[in-house]
Amino acid sequence: MYDVIVIGSGPGGYVAAIRCAQLGLKTACVEGRETLGGTCLNIGCIPSKALLHASHQLHEAEHNFARMGLKGKSPSVDWDQMKAYKDDVIGQNTKGIEFLFKKNKIDWLKGWGSIPEAGKVKVGDDVHETKNILIATGSEPSSLPGIEIDEKIVVTSTGALDLPKIPKKLVVIGAGVIGLELGSVYARLGSEVQVIEFMETITPGMDGEVQKTFQRILKKQGLDFTLGAAVQSVETLKTKAKVTYKLRKDDSEATIDADVVLVATGRKPFTDGLGLDALGIKMSQRGQIETDNQWRTNVDGIYAIGDAIAGPMLAHKAEDEGMACAEVIAGKHGHVNYGVIPSVIYTHPEVASVGQTEEQLKEAGRAYKAGKFSFMGNGRAKANFAADGFVKILADKETDRILGAHIIGPMAGDLIHEICVAMEFGASAEDLALTCHAHPTYSEAVREAALACGDGPIHM
Repeated sequence: MYDVIVIGSGPGGYVAAIRCAQLGLKTACVEGRETLGGTCLNIGCIPSKALLHASHQLHEAEHNFARMGLKGKSPSVDWDQMKAYKDDVIGQNTKGIEFLFKKNKIDWLKGWGSIPEAGKVKVGDDVHETKNILIATGSEPSSLPGIEIDEKIVVTSTGALDLPKIPKKLVVIGAGVIGLELGSVYARLGSEVQVIEFMETITPGMDGEVQKTFQRILKKQGLDFTLGAAVQSVETLKTKAKVTYKLRKDDSEATIDADVVLVATGRKPFTDGLGLDALGIKMSQRGQIETDNQWRTNVDGIYAIGDAIAGPMLAHKAEDEGMACAEVIAGKHGHVNYGVIPSVIYTHPEVASVGQTEEQLKEAGRAYKAGKFSFMGNGRAKANFAADGFVKILADKETDRILGAHIIGPMAGDLIHEICVAMEFGASAEDLALTCHAHPTYSEAVREAALACGDGPIHM
């Protein structure tokens, strides 16, 4: 008899399992893959960041080394070696989770799990009894009607991470995080990249000023964009594909050829085979498991977190929910502040945001002020050829409390957390502006943006 069985070992599941074990609960985790870590560590966040890092080093060698006095031939790309490096990074991380399971005495139930009834989890031919079940099965790529994925010519992010060769022409359907990150990788490696997006802007839902700046920078890096276009079909030939799309503004149709088509149109909850219908677990119209504010489903003893439930499909959101849900199962208080969950795009420059956008504040009729500072005024950024972009902080007009922040620039994914901590403590922009920041650092741009919410920045 277990206290908790977690189904799924992604960031939500493995973190929940470790926290449950730390709280003294006898814990097992079900995972059908050969390695732990879920989508994120095996075919998502970690391998994509490895390729982003490697391809960025190539970009630096080709464009900036000579300017710094580093002379010599630009490196050539050994694609197989780059993929081997990526696989090694995956291995190190997944083996790390296995070590943590052993350290915390968590049983790994190898196989795909189902729930025949509350209190029981079936894995293979074995049925395990447990007081609590936590569903952390994550998500899978979603596609468009009529598009057949073969993971060779028409690929999801999974296939795009392991192409046999670098394509001459890559068409990316969807200008969201996954499409732009992987599009950036292949653009740096020499592919001609065409991004087709249904909406009129890239990265839908992001701060409007960031969207425009981001698209302009990516265009300079070689990505072409067709916005406001609905893909009608993808026809796969022997070694190529034809993508037909229709412009929404005038219904005109066009067809383009591609060596590889990356379908990056978002993700959907993965709950296949769990037996949720038979259990009577309530689901939303979007296929998400419905939970209360303590991550309980409508069936006693069954909880759910991460991509399988509502909210942003982010690994760190799942981790937070995993820790909080473990606390609830252990009889303690678990809490997630959904207003302070950062999001990051790991292109170069990086893009990061937290809290509300200007568009959301205007729609809500909230009186606010915006403090903005360009990285052109940051000495460290200029020295490192990283002066594109800016920091924008949004604060309440009367109280000066920070409501949101949006950064496009160097190390944006790290800089955003200073603002996250400030928001957790209910800080004002002035609090941030009065905090001494080391010089020379990128983080000084955050302080300058906070100063811009008051009397104005110093270096602009």
